[in-house]
Amino acid sequence: MIIDAHAHFVPQSFLDEVLSRPALFPSVKAAAGPDGVRFTFANQDPKRPVPGGMSDVERRRKGLAARGIDKQVVAGWLDVFGYDIPADEGSEWSRFFNSHLLKAASNIPFLVPLATLPMQSGKLAAKVLEEALDQGFHGAMIGTQPKGQGGVLDDPDLEPFWELASARKAAIFVHPTFGARDDRLKAYGLVSAVGRVTDTTMAVARLLYSGHLVRHPGVNLIISHGGAALPMLFGRLRRSFATSPAQNTDPALGFHKLYFDSVVYDAATIRFISDQAGADRILMGTDEPFVIAEQEPVKLIESCGFSVGEREAILGGTATRLFGIS
Repeated sequence: MIIDAHAHFVPQSFLDEVLSRPALFPSVKAAAGPDGVRFTFANQDPKRPVPGGMSDVERRRKGLAARGIDKQVVAGWLDVFGYDIPADEGSEWSRFFNSHLLKAASNIPFLVPLATLPMQSGKLAAKVLEEALDQGFHGAMIGTQPKGQGGVLDDPDLEPFWELASARKAAIFVHPTFGARDDRLKAYGLVSAVGRVTDTTMAVARLLYSGHLVRHPGVNLIISHGGAALPMLFGRLRRSFATSPAQNTDPALGFHKLYFDSVVYDAATIRFISDQAGADRILMGTDEPFVIAEQEPVKLIESCGFSVGEREAILGGTATRLFGIS
């Protein structure tokens, strides 16, 4: 079985209901425009419009079939996660989105759904994750900045979430948010090309130094975009710990527990990730339906020179195990 382990999907039924019931969530506003539906959370700046490809099932079906992909692991889109709204409302917003995604996936057999969680609150995130796993979700996708911009995944408030995720041996996919607090990124498309890499790198480096993956060993943590800069920085992270350990945890203890998708667009980079972490820690992905998505993911993996066993694991074997795909 060949599996795309990194993709996004927003059900059309979800968009339709949000637009038709504007009073359903007081802190959420949705407006339909020529480029798609745009969300505003807690009176902050509007998010990007939801691309049409997010909900186009037939186009997705044809694209996967043309490339020989049997299953696609899908989560929502970070711009609809709503981490900025109040926690209680956020938990209901996550449940609302999850109900639409689970219903859609039940009618689309090639989709493998990941839940959305209210990362504004560790207790509520744990509760919604447990509900989602019991309902049939195969894990969850979380953003790098819970509680809005500047939030951190090692926030002590999130301990109940990490405890539950470890106890349930849940697959948790970490994905960067979209933002540019650094003005140097606001040109040349650097928010996407560079900002997402630095965002993920900082978020997960904090988890490594804080010892989260040592204290919560049952979590199966998948890092998007090839682990951002973490494989390249692994030596530097270890050296920094060795020269100034303070109260940090050895980052090597957590790094070797991580999984990485293959969305790096370069065979040599995938080989480097394999050299650092092992081929059994890599999952093939596309990042569909965005323009930047990898168009020939199977061919990319086949060009890397892996052994038959390594190639089978990357193309679907590891994803089958982590996400519990039958």
